[in-house]
Amino acid sequence: MGYLMLSGAILAEVLATTAMKYSDGFTRLWPTVVTVTGYLIAFALLAQTLKTVSVGTAYAIWAGAGTAVIAVIGMVFLGEAATAAKIVGVLLVIAGVVVLNLGGAH
Repeated sequence: MGYLMLSGAILAEVLATTAMKYSDGFTRLWPTVVTVTGYLIAFALLAQTLKTVSVGTAYAIWAGAGTAVIAVIGMVFLGEAATAAKIVGVLLVIAGVVVLNLGGAH
């Protein structure tokens, strides 16, 4: 159940961050509402996750997955350059999360 809540936290954070891009510096109402709501949901679900998943593991997965997904969204949907450095960076973030889950974070 903890990992299911963690997945929801990641999804909410990704939606909130994507909406923030469209909020135009919090000057557009609905993207701003989605941003704030998404982050509230993300943190609430992350807090519930920490009841059953260690903080190191949960935070590594939450931050790493969110970072990687947002970077990919930026490159695929928002017109950001898909440079070799960005792609390697995303792969390194994913590798770091995998390493932590294999034994670095208990």
